[in-house]
Amino acid sequence: MKKLFLSLGLVLLLAACASGVKLNDVPVEDKSGSKVSVAPDPVMPAPVTASPSNEAKSTVVPVDSTASTNLSAGPAGNVAKVIFFDYDSYVVKSEFQATIEAHAQFLKANPRAKVSLEGHTDERGGREYNLALGQKRADAVRQSLSLLGVQESQVESVSFGKEKPAVQGADESAFAKNRRAEFFYR
Repeated sequence: MKKLFLSLGLVLLLAACASGVKLNDVPVEDKSGSKVSVAPDPVMPAPVTASPSNEAKSTVVPVDSTASTNLSAGPAGNVAKVIFFDYDSYVVKSEFQATIEAHAQFLKANPRAKVSLEGHTDERGGREYNLALGQKRADAVRQSLSLLGVQESQVESVSFGKEKPAVQGADESAFAKNRRAEFFYR
């Protein structure tokens, strides 16, 4: 009796696991050369078809380069692409708020545009400390853009620390020009 229930339970379990999908039925692909009608895709152009005279008709549409904005150039005009910071600080100064707002307006108007924010420091301090401070500077600018409505997917922040100085030198004016975050559009 026990074997009967065990066998019946096994059969029911296997029947419950059965799928209605027929694995041996493969979709039929028509290779006979007869015309197959396909609904036009609004995004993708129709494929190139051969005419009776064996001449190919192209459906390639030329790109109007004058109509599109050069997204890798960033905002038009005299918008600065560098935000400077005080010594040992990653607080965005109020004098750079208009610059950040101009970049935010450009990025919101061009959702396909992407920007890389590169954080930099002067040569003082250790390598790890400067990499962390450069990252905090780039992230502070990214946070400011985000608060102004720029999508996170458009902005990338990276730190170079003291590895890429804008100006060589060991005086305060050189140090001040190296404490920065830069905008690079791609």
